[in-house]
Order: sequence, then structure tokens, then C-alpha cells
Amino acid sequence: MQKPLFWLLLLLVKTACAQRPDFLQKDSIRSSLDNYTQVFYYDKSTASTPQPLVVELHSWSNSADSQKDMLATEANAKKWNYIFPNFRGVNNHPKACCSEFVIADIDEAIDWALKNLPVDPQRIYVIGTSGGGYATLAMYMKSRHAIQTFSAWASISDLAAWYGESVERKNKYAAEIVQCTGATSGFDAQKARERSPLFWKTPVKKRKNSQLQIYAGIHDGYTGSVPISHSIHFYNKVLADTGEKDKNRYVSENDADVMLKTQTFPAARTPQTIADRAILYQKSSKNNRLTIFEGTHEILKTAALEQIPVR
Repeated sequence: MQKPLFWLLLLLVKTACAQRPDFLQKDSIRSSLDNYTQVFYYDKSTASTPQPLVVELHSWSNSADSQKDMLATEANAKKWNYIFPNFRGVNNHPKACCSEFVIADIDEAIDWALKNLPVDPQRIYVIGTSGGGYATLAMYMKSRHAIQTFSAWASISDLAAWYGESVERKNKYAAEIVQCTGATSGFDAQKARERSPLFWKTPVKKRKNSQLQIYAGIHDGYTGSVPISHSIHFYNKVLADTGEKDKNRYVSENDADVMLKTQTFPAARTPQTIADRAILYQKSSKNNRLTIFEGTHEILKTAALEQIPVR
């Protein structure tokens, strides 16, 4: 079996087997912006002391109600608090797609958790995959909360670029990008850039003490829908905005080109692993880290929470 086909079949099997945990509870809150009712699922820690809060963000084509594959079980095993907000659901309308309504919805879900769950406010973790990774990068840029760790997997960072990539792949996302950016006469590149964290101003002072972790499977874009260039470009942008002067901390154009074209990277020594996967490429600067692993369009659930720094 060819390797790209293997990763595609593995991803389909994982998705088909997903089940929402029975212990999750459901509630809702009203948006302060437009009185919209946002549903969410949550799990309250049973520990006797305040615990971390995992804020998991749903994927591009899912809502809080439709997505079954989530990190709730992993958070529950640690006795951590957990919340899974809806933030305007599927990304196919103008109030979705990392709009001001999305940012406010997620922030207000965090407000609810801080008020109603035994949360350690110094240990809030925002995490998401694919469209959830896109929303995680958006929260890094615009959330009003002091978040300890942002963990973004298989993320979209540039909707204008993703539109072209989606047209080339002939998938449904191109049409949905047009719908969610509010374009009235076909694709509007400027409107797409306005919804893209890659083009937003990095809040350097506000995120001085936050960890940004970006993960991408090397085969994504071939067996998945989001090329790893989205993760690479966002990582490099944050380094530039934070004033990183060491060029070796950045992903070079040559390194990016090799990974994108060959779906691998030559290793000088036996690679380290994350979960059971080889880490093919890794860069870091201050509190920012990029990890390219042997995989596709996915999150490694067994490792995701373990990678978060413990304070």
C-alpha cells in the first residue's frame, strides 16, 4: 500500500470510530454581541483543587453538536476541566470563519468556565485541529484572555491561499470560503485575508508568557486538505513579529520547499518521536514551537495534552 493512501485510510477509520463521551454535559449562553444562543459541552473536574481548563475548538465542517471526535476523554482522565464551544458552528456563513462573533463566543465560553468550573486561571489551554486549529491561531491573535498554551494542529492560517488550494483539489471548501467571508460576487481575496490570522497583528506583549505550539503532519495537503505551508508561514510570522534575529530559528524557504515537495525531510540522526510518530522537523524560538511529524491531517490525541508545559 502506498504511504499517502495508508494515511488517508487511517484518518477515515479514526473519524468513523469516534464517539462523544457520555459524561459530557450540555449547556448554553447568550452572546453579548447579538443575543445568539451558543451551545457547548463541558466536563467539570472532580479534583479537590483548581485544575487546568482545556478549551477545544471544533473543526471547519462541524458544530459542537455534530463533532464526536474530541479530547474530552483525555482531559477527564487527568481530572481537568473541559469545554467544547460551538462558536457559530460550521464555517459556511459570514458570522463564522473567525469573525468578531467567533472570537467573542469563545471568550464568553471561557468566561462561563471560569465562573462555573474549578479552573486554575493560570492554566487555560486552547487547542484545535483543522478549522479548530484555524480558530486556535485566531484566539492567539485576538482573545482577551491570558491563555497559557495555544495548541494548533493541521491549521489553516491563510484563507486566500486555502481557497486556491481548495479549487485545485476540487473540494467543497472553496465555495464555503466565499460564503463565510461574505463575498457577494465570487471569491474576494481581500475579504479572505481579513479572516486570516496570518495577516493579523501579533499581540506580542499580551502573549509574552503564552506558549504557541503548532503541529502538522507531513502528508497533509496530499492526503488531507491543508498543506503544511499554513503552519510554517504562521510560525515564521510570529517569530518575525516578536523580533527573532536568529535566522536558524526560522523555517528556511529551502527547508519548506523540500518538505512540501517530497513529504519528508532528510534526518542527520534517528528522529525523536511524538506519540508513536517520527518528528521529521522541528523549530523553536522563545515560547513558540513548530513540529512537523510523520502523519496527515490529524491531531495525535495520545500526545496532545502531554505536550502542554506544566507549571
